Amino acid sequence: MGLCLGRQAEKVNPLANKNEKTLLLLKPRGFCAGVVRAIDVVRIALEAFGPPIYVRKEIVHNSFVPSGERIIYSAHGVSPEVRASCKARGLRVIDATCPLVTKVHVEAVKFAREGYSLILIGHKDHDEVIGTLGEAPTVTQVVGSPQQVAHLSVPDPNRVAYLTQTTLSLDETKDIIAALKQKFPNIKGPAAQDICYATENRQVAVKHVASEADLLLVVGSENSSNSNRLVEVARNLGTNSHLIDNCNDIEESWLDGVKTIALTAGASAPECLVEETVTFLAGKGFGSVQELELMPENVRFGLPPEIVEAIASAPAGAGAR
Repeated sequence: MGLCLGRQAEKVNPLANKNEKTLLLLKPRGFCAGVVRAIDVVRIALEAFGPPIYVRKEIVHNSFVPSGERIIYSAHGVSPEVRASCKARGLRVIDATCPLVTKVHVEAVKFAREGYSLILIGHKDHDEVIGTLGEAPTVTQVVGSPQQVAHLSVPDPNRVAYLTQTTLSLDETKDIIAALKQKFPNIKGPAAQDICYATENRQVAVKHVASEADLLLVVGSENSSNSNRLVEVARNLGTNSHLIDNCNDIEESWLDGVKTIALTAGASAPECLVEETVTFLAGKGFGSVQELELMPENVRFGLPPEIVEAIASAPAGAGAR
């Protein structure tokens, strides 16, 4: 954050050149508490247990894990089938599933046990949805749009419940839920919304500045659902927006005629990529940086019990810290 904070003073300089191009740096952005927790789990596990450590799926894209080794589940969570497979292979598991995702899994099991047909709102190929679907596969259907709701068929229209993927757009979720309530008037939902607080905060920030920006850039991976939703939110409000892995993805044509750029990052994008983008855009004339903090984020999640035990048993001054 050093670079961002150092530039923040420019926004209150009354002598600033009014013709200078402006970069609006949105906050909150980047890592959410679930991602911070997952990264901490990997770091501490390496310090406590030493290599090799295998992370299932996203962090290292490594599908090969020898039997008997230590494995970490990613923040997206996994299905019961994966858990059973790991147990059968004697893998020593550390579960870094985001607690907000775990909440959805628990809700899926609860509704299924109570005899409900379950409608899971989300993207069927996303890792989080695959994991949640695995909790009650025989009674769960996935929908990704209001149009798909019309084709749903359930044994008892009065025993239907819905859950949502945590990284969806608030607007698209609202429309799908409305369609579900129209089709199934007695449908039940979770006690509290499933959309992640970080996903919601980043979308609210984008909405807040969309009308002020000629272009909005989102730092995030192509397979990041919450990052893609930020781009969609801006475009739905009429603001040109692009998803970038890093500053090298920025095309010169995007900057033609642009006076104000808004910059944010998805919940799994590291701050160093944001800082590199700030530096790159400064070289393109966007030297007036205004950091806009829309709402504070102070959420922290506890570590998995395996990690807590490892820290407690580590010798003083050695191993996990």
